[in-house]
Amino acid sequence: MGIPFLKGHGTENDFVLLPDLDATLDLTAARVRALCDRRAGLGADGVLRVVPSKAVEDADDGLWFMDYRNADGSIAEMCGNGVRVFARYLTDTDLVQEREFTIGTRAGTRAVTVAGGAGGDVTVEMGPARVTGTSLATVAGGTVAGVAVNVGNPHLVCEVEDAEKLASLDLTVPPTYDPAVFPDGVNVEFVVVEAPDRLRMRVHERGVGETRSCGTGTVAAVTGILFGRGEKHGAATVDIPGGRVRVTVEPGGSTLSGPAVFVARGELDQAWWDGVAE
Repeated sequence: MGIPFLKGHGTENDFVLLPDLDATLDLTAARVRALCDRRAGLGADGVLRVVPSKAVEDADDGLWFMDYRNADGSIAEMCGNGVRVFARYLTDTDLVQEREFTIGTRAGTRAVTVAGGAGGDVTVEMGPARVTGTSLATVAGGTVAGVAVNVGNPHLVCEVEDAEKLASLDLTVPPTYDPAVFPDGVNVEFVVVEAPDRLRMRVHERGVGETRSCGTGTVAAVTGILFGRGEKHGAATVDIPGGRVRVTVEPGGSTLSGPAVFVARGELDQAWWDGVAE
């Protein structure tokens, strides 16, 4: 008997989901790295472990907890695309029978609404997005000013002048940033404003690299652009390489709506799993 898994994505930000309903799975950093390896593993931007909240210290009782790990094995606080995939799994498997419910994360409880049908969007209450200051990012020899935004995890939102500049950025090399401002690392978003309610974005995620999408990053992007206009609330679509999401930002909270898709399910070979423990 192997280790059950599912492979899914939210706007092509892809994940291996591991059901661990009795909280016995030993998910080491080495196993996460092996799973996310796109040649020697299944390939993913991260791993979502499904575990009862009662098995997690300091988590709220009665919730399912999203234990999220970055591709490099590090633990992350929150993932907006991951929450949507996680919520879709809970409803698809009848672990949750309601369409509106809550999920535990390291960034706190998140309320979700799952639309009916296999292709329906999932909406996540992302909590408040807080502007914490300004800073700089350096990429491909150039320095770009940015707005620091916390969405349960740290972001630096850098507006660039046009789509041509956005497309030309070399994100194969991680952007550099001020470690005094971001001691735990930072997700860096590069954003073009195409219209007052439409943004285009690329993102370099800490512990992963450039990804096709970043849910918390899209919320940070809208928040940062609004801040630059002197505004505290608004809504916009955000186009990322993996698709499109809708973000609403209010002074007391934010929402993220977009797709969540499963593409495969199966079992990990037990001998392989045992061999990549460390």
